[in-house]
Amino acid sequence: MTARRFLIALAMLLMMFGPGGVGPGRAATIGSDAAAIRQVMEQQQAAWNRGDVAGYMRGYKEAPDTTFVGSSVRKGYRTILDSYRKHYASPQQMGQLTFSALDVRLLPGKGGEVRYAAVTGRFHLDRTAHGETSKDDGVFSLLWEKTADGWKIILDHTS
Repeated sequence: MTARRFLIALAMLLMMFGPGGVGPGRAATIGSDAAAIRQVMEQQQAAWNRGDVAGYMRGYKEAPDTTFVGSSVRKGYRTILDSYRKHYASPQQMGQLTFSALDVRLLPGKGGEVRYAAVTGRFHLDRTAHGETSKDDGVFSLLWEKTADGWKIILDHTS
């Protein structure tokens, strides 16, 4: 093997397994982070389907800069919670929520550590009543942050 080929092979290995690369250890972490986010979304779906708005909101970071973008921009955990309670005032208005076509993309920082994730997907509400919100189907993009309390949504853009 020539020196040039050796250096190219070494560079490729470093890109794959070095800092920020996906080696066997990082692949397991990436898989568990994505699974943890999916689990939070399953918990949110179950809470919504029980008519439990507060339980659904456990997936959001309880912070003043947590943001929801829909027909308007709402800032702050409490503001978002109050809006959900207003727009989905009864279990009939909430109906049954289904998430689908989920795509979890982990966003590693400079050192390769994953602290944020972007999730896109679709939602569907099967319900018998509509309050102020009549939309039953749509798409969303979520920005997640890995916190001491687990993965939390910090930005929700739903349309």
